[in-house]
Amino acid sequence: MLDVKVMDLESSDKGNEWDIAIVGGGPAGLGAAIYASRSMRKTVVFEKSVLGGQIATTDEVDNYPGIRAKGPEIAAMFEKHARDFGAEIIFAEVLSIKKVEDEFILETTEGKHRAKAVIWAAGAEPKKLGVPGEKEFTGRGVSYCAVCDGAFFKGKTVAVIGGGDSAFTEGLYLLNMVGKLYLIHRREQFRAQRYYVEQLKSNPKSEILTNKVVVEFVGDKFLKGLRLKDTKTGEESFLEVDGAFIYIGLRPVNDLIKDYVDLDERGFALVGEDTKTKTPGLFVAGDGRIKPLRQLVHALSDGATAAIMADEYIRHLESVKVG
Repeated sequence: MLDVKVMDLESSDKGNEWDIAIVGGGPAGLGAAIYASRSMRKTVVFEKSVLGGQIATTDEVDNYPGIRAKGPEIAAMFEKHARDFGAEIIFAEVLSIKKVEDEFILETTEGKHRAKAVIWAAGAEPKKLGVPGEKEFTGRGVSYCAVCDGAFFKGKTVAVIGGGDSAFTEGLYLLNMVGKLYLIHRREQFRAQRYYVEQLKSNPKSEILTNKVVVEFVGDKFLKGLRLKDTKTGEESFLEVDGAFIYIGLRPVNDLIKDYVDLDERGFALVGEDTKTKTPGLFVAGDGRIKPLRQLVHALSDGATAAIMADEYIRHLESVKVG
C-alpha cells in the first residue's frame, strides 16, 4: 500500500513552497526526485494516478542493466529511494502552471503550490486509433494495458494492434495466459527489436497479420470482433476476438506548458539533453520531449539531468539575490 501523505494545504494563502516541484511520478520524475533531494533541495512530486508510469504497468523489465524484475517492483524501489532521500510525494493532478517573476505557481487538485523550479515529467499517454467502437468498448474488451487487463482474457482470443516494442513485449506477456493471439500491423515491417519479433513469431499460439488496419470495433455489451481493412487491396474482413490491446504510439502530455515551451508538430517538447526550455527554471524530462529513444534508462538519465540543471538554476537565483 502506498503511503499517501495528507497535508494541510489550506494553512497558508501562499500555499506550499518548494525548491523543486516535479510533475509526474514515472521513472523520469522519480529519478529527478532522487537527484533533487540528494542535492538538499526541498522537493515534491505530483502524481495523479500510479507511481512508476508505464513501468508500473509493465510485466517484465529485461533491458535495465543489472536488474531484471517485474515493472511494479522496480517502480516501488524508485519510490522508496526517492522517499528515503526526503522527497515528498503528493497524489494530485496539476491543473495549471504559471510563472510569476522568479517562481512558479501550480494549481492542483490538492491546493496551490509554489516552486523555484519545475521539472515537467508528465510523459506521454497511449494514442487512440479513433475508429468507431473504440471508445464504447474501452474497458469492455478494448484495453491499452496488458498487465492491467490481461488476466480477464485467460484462455480467450485477443488481438494486439501495433508494430513497436510495446506491442510485441505486451503480446509476449499475454501469450502466457490467452488461448490465441493475433498481432495486427498496418505494414510488413516492424519498428520493434528483432529479438521480440522472433520470440512472438515462434510461439504457436500467435499469428501476425500484416497490411491490416482496424476500421471498427464490433460487439454488443462487450467486444466481439474487429472489422479489418487490407492496406493494399482495400478488402475488408472480420476477425472474431474477445479482447483488443492497442499499442500504436504515445501522445505527449504537454498541454499545460505549451505557452512556456517550444513544441514540435506532434506536441513533443523541443529541448535537448540538458532538458532546459525557453523558460528559465522550467525543465522537461522523459517521454514528453523529443528524443531518439524512449526507454527506462533514458528516462532516468533525463530525470537526473533535469534535477542537476534545476539545482544550478536555483543556486544562480540565490547568488543574484545575495549579490
